[in-house]
Amino acid sequence: MSHIARGCLCLNAKFLTQDQINEFKECFSLYDRQQKGRIEARELITVMRCLGSNPTPSEVQRHLLSHSTGLGGELDFSTFLSVMHRQLQQEAPEEEILEAMRMADKEQKGFIMASELRAKLTGLGEKLTDREVDELLKEAGVGADGRVHCEQFAKAVTRCSAKR
Repeated sequence: MSHIARGCLCLNAKFLTQDQINEFKECFSLYDRQQKGRIEARELITVMRCLGSNPTPSEVQRHLLSHSTGLGGELDFSTFLSVMHRQLQQEAPEEEILEAMRMADKEQKGFIMASELRAKLTGLGEKLTDREVDELLKEAGVGADGRVHCEQFAKAVTRCSAKR
């Protein structure tokens, strides 16, 4: 294993549990049919789905391009770990929402005002309608004081998107 591969493995190990790494290695090994420590890129989507991830073909293509690998190429285990780590981050919307909420909560109080959240949700990125924001705020249970608690909101948004 090269120094770069070991470095990637160490970096990914910081973000993945040992149980996850073991599970990924076991599944990776099943598709490493020639026992070369590599899987074919065209099987990446199958391996990822066997591990409970749900990437789209375009997401898989982006992962491969980010590692300069085409569908005819191969991935070593370190690269595979990097891909899985990135995919898991994408599939963890609650954590992503919570992180965004924490950025808006500059004083780290654990909440932001509903009016501030409304302005951000209707004015930035994929703008939501006032009705959609009302639905989210209702689901999150905004306090009488107008506070939206970060963790409660992240859970509510995740529940709403799971229902759709």
